[in-house]
Amino acid sequence: MTNRIEDYAVIGNRETMALVGRDGAIDWLCLPRFDSPACFAALLGGPENGRWRIAPADSAARVTRRYRDGTLVLETRFETPDGAATLIDCMRRRDGSADIVRLVRGERGRLAMRSDLAIRFDYGRDVPWVSRLPCGRLRAIAGPDRLVLDTPVRLRGEDLTTVAEFEVAAGQEVPFLLTWSPSFHPLPARADAAAVIEAEAGAWQAWSSRCAGGGEWAEAVRRSLITLRALAHHETGGIVAAATTSLPEQIGGPRNWDYRFCWLRDATLTLLALMDAGYAEEAASWREWLLRAAAGSPKNLQIMYGLAGERRLDEWEVPWLGGYEGSRPVRIGNAASGQLQLDVYGEVMDALYHGRRTGIEALEDAWNLEKALVNHLMQIWEQPDDGIWEVRGDRQHFTHSKVMAWVALDRAIRSAEEFGMRGPVAHWRAVRARIHAEVCERGFDPGLGSFVQAFGARHLDASLLMIPLVGFLPPEDPRVRGTVAAIERELLRDGFVLRYDTGSAVDGLPAGEGAFLACSFWLADNYVLLGRTAEARAMFERLLDLRNDVGLLAEEYDPALRRQVGNFPQAFSHIALVNTAHNLTSAHKPAQRRARRAGHAASGPGH
Repeated sequence: MTNRIEDYAVIGNRETMALVGRDGAIDWLCLPRFDSPACFAALLGGPENGRWRIAPADSAARVTRRYRDGTLVLETRFETPDGAATLIDCMRRRDGSADIVRLVRGERGRLAMRSDLAIRFDYGRDVPWVSRLPCGRLRAIAGPDRLVLDTPVRLRGEDLTTVAEFEVAAGQEVPFLLTWSPSFHPLPARADAAAVIEAEAGAWQAWSSRCAGGGEWAEAVRRSLITLRALAHHETGGIVAAATTSLPEQIGGPRNWDYRFCWLRDATLTLLALMDAGYAEEAASWREWLLRAAAGSPKNLQIMYGLAGERRLDEWEVPWLGGYEGSRPVRIGNAASGQLQLDVYGEVMDALYHGRRTGIEALEDAWNLEKALVNHLMQIWEQPDDGIWEVRGDRQHFTHSKVMAWVALDRAIRSAEEFGMRGPVAHWRAVRARIHAEVCERGFDPGLGSFVQAFGARHLDASLLMIPLVGFLPPEDPRVRGTVAAIERELLRDGFVLRYDTGSAVDGLPAGEGAFLACSFWLADNYVLLGRTAEARAMFERLLDLRNDVGLLAEEYDPALRRQVGNFPQAFSHIALVNTAHNLTSAHKPAQRRARRAGHAASGPGH
C-alpha cells in the first residue's frame, strides 16, 4: 500500500535526498543528485520500481520515529510483544560517492527483521546486473550507475530482489551500507556504519546549534532550516524546491510537476530566512548561486534553473510509472522554465537589495547585472505573462506580475539612493510611477473593493497578499484591507488559503487542488501588518499542526481529505514558516516588521 505523503521523513547528504516511510521503506531516491534518475521509484509506481525496506517480519509492529535533536539522522522504533529495535538512517558524501547508511539496533528482547532491496535504475525501469564480490559485498550495475551493498547479514535473491532475514537482540547492532559510485570508478572503500552515523549527527548538530531566532517556535524554525539546508546543494548553493517530482496537487489529477530545480522566486524569502537565523554564510552562498544563474543576456532570464545553473530543463513523461495513487502523468523536467514571468525580475532585484541591507559583501558585477535586468524589464513590463503560478493557459496581465515589476524598479532606486550605486534614477522613478498607476487603475476593482488576479478580471488570487509585504501599498490602505477581506471571503477554505479559483480555467487544467501552504503563511503575515496578531497566531498554529510527526511540510494541504499533497518536502512552505515565525516574534515592532521586506513603508512619487 502506498504511504501517505505525510508518512515520509527524509534523509540526505546535501546532494540528494531519500524519502523514508513509516514502514521502513526508502521509496524515493535519485543518485547522485536531486535531479538524477531515481534508483528507488516506488513512490511513483510500486515496489517493482525500486525500494529498500527494512522492517520487522511482524507487520503489526508499533512504529514511532524522530530525528536526533538538531540533525537529519532519522530513528524509527519498531515494537512488538517479542522485542523492540530502532532503525537508524542517514546519508553522507565521500570521494565522489554517496552512502545510504542503515543500522538496526536491538533495544529489547529479540525481534525478527527483514530487508528487501529492489534496485531499479532510470526511474524504476532498469534492473541491474547483480553479482557477489570476493570481499563479500554485493554489486549492482546498470550502465553508468553502480550500487554496492555491505552488510554482515546473509543475502539471497528472490524475484529480482535482494532479501535478508535476521534477528536482532537487545544491545546488538546490524549494519547496512549501500554506496553509489560511477560504475567505471574503483570500488569505494568500506566504511563503519555506526561511525558514519555519529559523524553525520555531530556535523548537523554543530550547524543547527548556531540557529538564532524563532522565539517560542524556535524548534519548528530549526527543523525547517535543517530541511532547507538539506535541500541546498553543498557545492553550488542552489536550493531545490523539493526532493520529488510529480507528487500530485490533487490526488488522481494531472497537476504533477517536477520540483527538483531552483526557482528564482524563492530568492528574497530564502535570503531573509537564512539571515534572520544567523546563517550569513549560507545566505551569501545562495546569493552567489543567484548571480551565476541570472548571468547572461537579460532577455534570457529564466524563472528556474538546475542545481548548477543549468538552463535546459526539457519536460517529458514517464510512461512506465503509474503515478502516486494513480496520479498521472509522471513528469521529468519542467516546461515552465521557458515561460515569461515578470515577477522574477522583482524577486532578483529584491534579493540583491536585501543582501546589501543585511551586510553581504557588495559586488560590482552584481550591480551591472541588476542595471541590465532593470533596463530589459522596462522594455517588456507592459506585456502579458504566465504569472507566478506558471499557468499553462493564455498569457494575461497578471496583477502580481506588474506589482513585482514595480518592485524591481523600486529596489534599483533604493540601491542607488541608499548605497550610492550609479544609474539613471530619474528614468527609473518615472517608470516606477507608471507601473504603480497602471496597477492601481487596471488591477483594482472598485465594485469588489479588491485587487484582482489580472487586469480586467474579477477573480482573486492569493499572490495579491504580497502587495503590502513588498511595500507596494501600506497595510492600512483601504485597498489592501479590502483585498485581504475579499481573499478571506473567496479563497479561504476550512481555514486555509487557496491560490486562486482553479475552476476559472485560467491555468488550462482541470479544476481542483489543495490549499497552497505558503499562501496561508502570507495571510498570517498580512494579519501581523494589520495588527491582527491574535488571528495571525491562530493561523500560524493551525499551519504548524499540519506538519507531520517529524516536522515536515509538503506544498499543499487538502482540507477535505485531511492530507498533505504536492511535492515534498517543499522548500517554499518551510521558508514561509520561518519568515512568519520571525514576523510574529517581531509583532510588537510593526514598523520594523514592515521595513524587513519592503525597505521602508511605501511613500513618495509613484505610490
